[in-house]
Amino acid sequence: MPAQRRTAFAVALIVIAEAFGTSLWFSVNAVAESLQQGWGLDTGDIGHLTSAVQAGFIAGTFVFAISGLADRFSASRVFGACAVVGALSNAAFAGLQDWPTAALLMRFVTGLALAGIYPIGMKLVMSWAPERAGQMLGWLVGMLALGSGLPHLIRGSSLQFDWQLVLYCASLLALIGGAAVAWQGDGPHHGQRSRMRWGAILSAFGHRDFRAAAFAYFGHMWELYAFWAAAPFLIIASGLAFGNAASLTTFAVFAGGALGCIVGGLISRRWGNARVALAALAGSAAMCLIYPLLGDAPTMLSLAVLLAWGVFVVADSPQFSALAAAACDQRDVGAALAMMNSIGFAISIVSIELALAWLSDIGPRVGWLLLPGPVIGLWFLRKGWRTGPAS
Repeated sequence: MPAQRRTAFAVALIVIAEAFGTSLWFSVNAVAESLQQGWGLDTGDIGHLTSAVQAGFIAGTFVFAISGLADRFSASRVFGACAVVGALSNAAFAGLQDWPTAALLMRFVTGLALAGIYPIGMKLVMSWAPERAGQMLGWLVGMLALGSGLPHLIRGSSLQFDWQLVLYCASLLALIGGAAVAWQGDGPHHGQRSRMRWGAILSAFGHRDFRAAAFAYFGHMWELYAFWAAAPFLIIASGLAFGNAASLTTFAVFAGGALGCIVGGLISRRWGNARVALAALAGSAAMCLIYPLLGDAPTMLSLAVLLAWGVFVVADSPQFSALAAAACDQRDVGAALAMMNSIGFAISIVSIELALAWLSDIGPRVGWLLLPGPVIGLWFLRKGWRTGPAS
């Protein structure tokens, strides 16, 4: 197979596997109604389960970053092994109604496994096409958004469903994705150290451009996962009842994010990574500000704003990763991105807990709670507009 076609095939396989693997992320959120009714949970409890995944992800990325494991071993094998662990822990959750601590633990383990799927997936696509990092990461993070919404699609595709089936389907998809990546292997530009380098991440934070991308990303993370966690409840509050309509609309929000990432990746080659990130941050900040002001606006208008918010809220994410990856030693990319992810997801736990704990009281005004995130991102990346496509 010619090298160009081989690269295109490999990237396509990796991004599809990423979608399948990250379907584990919000599998429980997709069946929140059933858990509230069958397990007696409230919105705050769903927030705790979501935060457990984030905490596991933080722990995993921290270990990968500090130890250098992400740059010492084959990325495709790490991805495959973590997909298996995540699939098993996600499926195990379904039978833990009477064991709340064990249920939280299984979500933590699922997050731990996702640390070997998401950031390692970024390293994998860049090992095939490092010269198109912004575009490739646009596809990858787009598939993360789509994959995160897949459980909502599975839930909304059946009039009568067994909620456990949603989790089992997500686990099966993760196994398929992990097996495909393990079979595919690493790309020709796969940077790898001959030994583990503890503390490699410290050198990355020594670069000014890396710090700017990382701190802008941290602001973005204050908003992103809290919005995704709150989106189903906001959609229902907009006038859609629980059930298929709400689930399918929630999936549309995630799918819009996937489209935003892909389009952003394509235009980044002309605009530059920083400009695309700034445009997405500005759009997201506008949605945070506008949505609470809609009040008793028609349902379709509220949903249109939510869908637009879904596009902007994640479109900047791959651009942050591309900017950060370009600013550090290529042999340390896995560790640098893993640490950046670890800190960002730690921030997201705070915003998720606050957003879901207060959602019943503040309703649409949750947008104002999330607004500081994109504003902070705009501040740290403000000089990026002048740098153009070379950014």
